Amino acid sequence: MSTASPLTIRLNPADNVVVARADLLDGVELPGERVKCRQRIPAGHKVATAAVAAGQPVRKFDQIIGFAKDAIRPGDHVHVHNVAFQAFERDYAAGSDARPTQYFTGDARATFEGFVRPNGRVGTRNYIGVLTSVNCSATVARYIADQFNRGDALQDHPTVDGVAAFVHATGCGMAGSGDGYMNLQRTLWGYASHPNFASVVMVGLGCEVAQLSYLLDMYGIKPGPHFQVMTIQDSGGTRKSVERGVAQIREMLPDAARARRQTVSAEHIALALQCGGSDGYSGITANAALGAASDLVVRHGGTAILSETPEIYGAEHLLTRRAARPEVADRLIERIKWWEDYCRRNDGEMNNNPSPGNKAGGLTTILEKSLGAAAKGGTTNLTAVYKYAEPVKEKGFVFMDTPGYDPCSATGQVAGGGNVICFTTGRGSVFGCKPAPSIKLATNTPMFERMEEDMDINCGDIVDSGVSIAEKGEEIFKLILDVASGKKSKSEQLGFGDNEFVPWQIGATM
Repeated sequence: MSTASPLTIRLNPADNVVVARADLLDGVELPGERVKCRQRIPAGHKVATAAVAAGQPVRKFDQIIGFAKDAIRPGDHVHVHNVAFQAFERDYAAGSDARPTQYFTGDARATFEGFVRPNGRVGTRNYIGVLTSVNCSATVARYIADQFNRGDALQDHPTVDGVAAFVHATGCGMAGSGDGYMNLQRTLWGYASHPNFASVVMVGLGCEVAQLSYLLDMYGIKPGPHFQVMTIQDSGGTRKSVERGVAQIREMLPDAARARRQTVSAEHIALALQCGGSDGYSGITANAALGAASDLVVRHGGTAILSETPEIYGAEHLLTRRAARPEVADRLIERIKWWEDYCRRNDGEMNNNPSPGNKAGGLTTILEKSLGAAAKGGTTNLTAVYKYAEPVKEKGFVFMDTPGYDPCSATGQVAGGGNVICFTTGRGSVFGCKPAPSIKLATNTPMFERMEEDMDINCGDIVDSGVSIAEKGEEIFKLILDVASGKKSKSEQLGFGDNEFVPWQIGATM
């Protein structure tokens, strides 16, 4: 529970900091706290309400967000100059907070208008995709897609959302086995089989490490009317490959155009949860409200996918406590340990996150950022943990291991089956993600008003006007259903999504 005065927000009675609702001047007294500011405190930043001795924990959300570098006095600005990241023991208490979920059933379950594919999966969009196995085929893939996205080539096919090319920077100069190779293979097949595509053409060069034949054999894929493959070398070069790809898509178009939306249960929503350009309000407004919307998605039978493992670091114990089974908690802990080792091997550290922009917005350590980011996952049980781009088969609230880098993380979620994305931002990230529509949630009103053309919902009114988390969650859930039914999000209106396909590269580039 949080309480707000005209000047600050207290998130828990046990906290030794509060959050500034506006710029606070030196000497201003904080209502209800019996504290005067000792410096100017920017909006979204923290001010101490109690003394914190050097080496002692700073608490927000009734959780540790860092440790005092030196003695902190009541009224001090609490930020990177006097708070340090430090590892500490966390009680994972697997399953201790798991509770039965109250599901909506029958006529009470929400519906949306989706595309039902022959295999029973449901899409929210109706694209034709041009996928690449390697960077060397990127230009050919773009040339193929451009033939349909310029002029009036799709004029007679209004139910087709577009022909989209998905190009990337890897596929060769990499090991032919291991984490990096399998990440790419899972990503390519996850997109190739995604229900937001009516059909897919996959283009390779021919001599790359990521051979298309391996992908076909590994997943038992046979080319057919909805899935075609080719290599530039076998097709006779650039011009002939473009002509061949265009011809294949022309054959696919009539079938794709026959697809029609039909009423389906909200159980077919697979919601990818993202945040980027976070600020001091993220965990208070947009992330918390998205968590309420996530709970509604789950209660209506759908799936909510939380990711960005470096951005739940320090808050993972709150997720393991919600694990539906001990092995789910164990798998999440194993992923955390993998990341700690991954950072050591690459001379990095988990606290390299938050970014400079996050810090300017009031976030001090990865622990604080993670506690806010984890709020996107709501309160229902954690039912499964997946590796990057693994198919998400379990319903309910799940976790997928991804980097915190938004395009890379979202690529994995979509490959796993995410068919709608909700993306919260405080600083003002601009982002879209074909073939899944991306809904942007602003954490604060000034940024929403400054970037209204990019933002779908303002969550700043939670602080400004006292709108409840539950009310805002309902608003987000309704928009999710509307967008899943075909309403264009702001990022779609702006044409985003052609440059955000970023498979996670792990390992040496050779």
